[in-house]
Order: sequence, then structure tokens, then C-alpha cells
Amino acid sequence: MSIDPSIREELSGYRQSIDNIDAALVHMLAERFRCTKAVGVLKALHDLPPADPAREEYQIERLRRLAKDAHLDPDFAETFLNFIIKEVIRHHEDIAADLKD
Repeated sequence: MSIDPSIREELSGYRQSIDNIDAALVHMLAERFRCTKAVGVLKALHDLPPADPAREEYQIERLRRLAKDAHLDPDFAETFLNFIIKEVIRHHEDIAADLKD
């Protein structure tokens, strides 16, 4: 199947934008996890629990509102944040265990 050159060019432009956004997302997630690691160390040093259910609930509600305002499916945004929260808690548990050793 032959694709019209103008369609191929338009498709290429969108894909380049997607690639740039993906790269930015990776860097933003890396920065987020750098910050949450520091939080995990602080929590471990002061015997605070790895999870903070009230904060997590607030963040989920906040992200759902932001998603809705941005015309993004709030359920998708919540699923995404829950995945990140689960990973952060796992990191915090590992940090606390390492500091106790």
C-alpha cells in the first residue's frame, strides 16, 4: 500500500512530537523519583511509615481534577498515579529496610 507523501510527512511530524513527549516524560519521572527517594530517606530516618494514605487520596483526587480539566480520562490518570504510588511505596520500604541493616 502506497502512502501519499504529504500524509507520510504529517504522520512523521506527529511521531516526532510523540517521541519528544516520551523523552520529556521519562526525564520528568526520573526527577519525580529523585524527589520521592529523598522523601523515603527522610521518612526512614524519622521512623515514618512508607505510605501516607491521606496524601495519596488527596493526590488522586487532585490528579483526577487536573485530568478532567485537560480533557484526559480521569480513570486513566488515576490508574497511572496508582502505579507510580505503588512503586514509590516499594522504594520507601526498601530504603527503610536498607537503613535498618
